[in-house]
Amino acid sequence: MKTKILLLCAALLSMTTLRAEKIDRVEPPCWWVGMETDLQLMIHGDRLAGATVSVDASVKGLSIGKVTSADNPNYLFVEVKVSNRLDPDIYAFNVLTPDGRQFSFDYPFYKRRDGSAKRESFGPADVVYLLMPDRFANGDRSNDSVKEAAEKADPTNLGGRHGGDIQGIIDHLDDIASLGVTTIWPTPLTFDNEKAYSYHGYACADYYRIDPRYGTNELYRSFVEKAHAKGLKVIMDMVPNHCGTAHWWMKDLPSQTWINYPENLKRGGDKLIRTNAAMTTHSDPHAASIDKESCIKGWFDTTMPDMNMADPLVRHYLEQMAVWWVEYADLDGLRVDTFPYSDKEGIAAWTKAIRKEYKKLNIVGEVWFGDVASCAYWEGVKQKDGYNSNLPSVMDFPLMFNVLSALSKQGTSWEPSMVWVYNSLALDRLYDDPSDILIFVGNHDTARLAHELGGDPEKIKMAYALLATMRGVPQLYYGDEYGLQSADGTVGHSQERVDMPWGKFTEEQKALRRYVANLFDWRQDSKAVAAGDFIHFRPDAANVYVYFRTVKGEAVMTILNAGTEEYSVDWPHFSEITAKFAGKGVNVMTGERIKVSTKYVVEPGTAAILEFK
Repeated sequence: MKTKILLLCAALLSMTTLRAEKIDRVEPPCWWVGMETDLQLMIHGDRLAGATVSVDASVKGLSIGKVTSADNPNYLFVEVKVSNRLDPDIYAFNVLTPDGRQFSFDYPFYKRRDGSAKRESFGPADVVYLLMPDRFANGDRSNDSVKEAAEKADPTNLGGRHGGDIQGIIDHLDDIASLGVTTIWPTPLTFDNEKAYSYHGYACADYYRIDPRYGTNELYRSFVEKAHAKGLKVIMDMVPNHCGTAHWWMKDLPSQTWINYPENLKRGGDKLIRTNAAMTTHSDPHAASIDKESCIKGWFDTTMPDMNMADPLVRHYLEQMAVWWVEYADLDGLRVDTFPYSDKEGIAAWTKAIRKEYKKLNIVGEVWFGDVASCAYWEGVKQKDGYNSNLPSVMDFPLMFNVLSALSKQGTSWEPSMVWVYNSLALDRLYDDPSDILIFVGNHDTARLAHELGGDPEKIKMAYALLATMRGVPQLYYGDEYGLQSADGTVGHSQERVDMPWGKFTEEQKALRRYVANLFDWRQDSKAVAAGDFIHFRPDAANVYVYFRTVKGEAVMTILNAGTEEYSVDWPHFSEITAKFAGKGVNVMTGERIKVSTKYVVEPGTAAILEFK
């Protein structure tokens, strides 16, 4: 029976016509018994408005609730009541239209995995590896170009499809695991069918389907299973704020409130109503209504229609979609794109619904601000204005900006310097749980780390030393462990999202990678870093930043010498921490034995990580 259900679900996912000729799509394509999330089917077909929907009355645990006709007569939204008494199986749903037409479709219900609702997630003990599937590895050249996808593969086009896929990720799981990371975050893998620049995946054409140039839904689920077998977790990148202009429903929108500014579909160029990106309007007590509306409703890009999260039908559709993928693929967490661009009450309800189903699931939101106060507003606690995003984690952009400035510019305390990093972290009081926020020194939307730091391997090592020992959940970006840059050194998304040159790394690149791997391998066994308190000391005029991570019986001391002169450790200055130990430690990267009170020098432009037990 399980095999039969799986085959039917696969058929629905591939948009195969159902038993009724005039019903061409049902979403979600399948469901599970024992879910907290209410099931509401979106049915698309020919002139369905006013139809009734029924199931066999003899079936225990399955019944039909409210049936809603949308503005568009070709859609029905059907509430399905599923109790724990229902036997996992395939059930027939019958549709009767007001003009007497009768249709039916089969719908599968699964048994949930044991412990699915209580699944664990990623957190401070983990290290996240972000990769762009199209640029990471090509494991199956047969799907580089497919008939149904508008854009074909062209590796010579910097902004085009290059052929990377899910099989490529599977083929390199050992490489990823050997880097000392524990969690994989691929950028979106769902179908993006724009005519150009579709490789990034952020303009979804089908929320329930993996892009065929990456593989299939079944292969994605297999990838997660294989990752788990190697001790790796998987985060899915989701985009509830916007879809793509090539999404299947754009030719027949469920309603005129399904997306914001539907008139944009007929506009173009300068006439398109785009977001003003004024994300601060959500928390600004002085914000003009027109500015707030522009941020929330304006399109993120010309090919990215803005979803109306204030519409209950839209929101529930997107809630179910997120829950469906977690359950279907056995995911370990979510990353949410452009979180503050949505209706803030709608996106908060979306997050809350997912966390109702999976109480321990970590969800990290992209909140691109340069200041801590603006980022902290979106962390899931009740704010002064009463708002609660329900988001357990956010991305620490302020830390990234300050770290890169300090390492690249070497200023005084009044200019970009380690003092700025210190001051940024001094505002951790604004976060409910700073240990759970995502920290990074580069991602797919920023310049390459090596570019920011002038290709200096020692500065890159300093950045990673901070990332490995700082509070929060560290995230690496594919290729940065090798110091990758664009071929001509220029910046921009297309240039920097380079193909991973497997088998072509230089000896210098391999040496940098070994440093990163050794560093994060060590981190996996450090209780102080994974769960310890964070205590830092204000950098001195020499631009040296020292901080500790401590748990009972263990401490890690990080020394970042971003200055131009060697630094001799002033041991008495740090005695409130070091006095608790026997006075002996070890440099975790070199194995050198350290004795407190004896001279220890850190060269300019380098980092030292000392462990005391």
